[in-house]
Amino acid sequence: MPLASLLVVAAAYMLGSIPTGYLLVRFFRKQDIRTIGSGNIGATNVLRSGARGLGAATFVLDVLKGCAAVGLGAALAPYLMPNAPVRNVEALAAICAVLGHMFPLWLGFRGGKGVATGFGVFLVAAPLAALAAIAVFGVIVALTRFVSLASILSAASFPIFAWFLVQGNKPAFFIAAQAIVALLIIAKHHQNIRRLLSGTESRFGGRPQEGRTA
Repeated sequence: MPLASLLVVAAAYMLGSIPTGYLLVRFFRKQDIRTIGSGNIGATNVLRSGARGLGAATFVLDVLKGCAAVGLGAALAPYLMPNAPVRNVEALAAICAVLGHMFPLWLGFRGGKGVATGFGVFLVAAPLAALAAIAVFGVIVALTRFVSLASILSAASFPIFAWFLVQGNKPAFFIAAQAIVALLIIAKHHQNIRRLLSGTESRFGGRPQEGRTA
């Protein structure tokens, strides 16, 4: 069991740590996204760099790598961890994929904030809750144009939605993983939270400011 868990951890982390935004900007624009805007490798910073198509592609690929990590965990569970609830294996993969995105091995453990990858992992593990949370994101962006605030509130809402919308058995670790991922995403936005409170946070579509959300 410990070896099987390590295999799931390693596979999910490696998938999550693929720096899609960095790679797309490097390949198509010959630039280092870490030197542009906020320096973040996530979809928002890629979009704000002026590369709208690459920003959209970054978001989609970050979602897909989250989906792939949890899907792989679920596929391996019957073979590697037959006595463990599949949802617990999915939860383990979810946490590790998000950690991989936030702290990628390839970029000195300096990655994104995990919003798109977090959406991806739970789109597989808890699809209705993930869709409800992304709806919250869309509404908050539409009302305030603060991507950071929308990310924080959608992350915070996800465990609540999951509690009510996930059907069937809900092991304790599966529930805990949802809270862990949400807290990781919120913690990664600590600078944005300070700027929101001070009134200096940038709005989506507004004039760029150094250190804004991504």
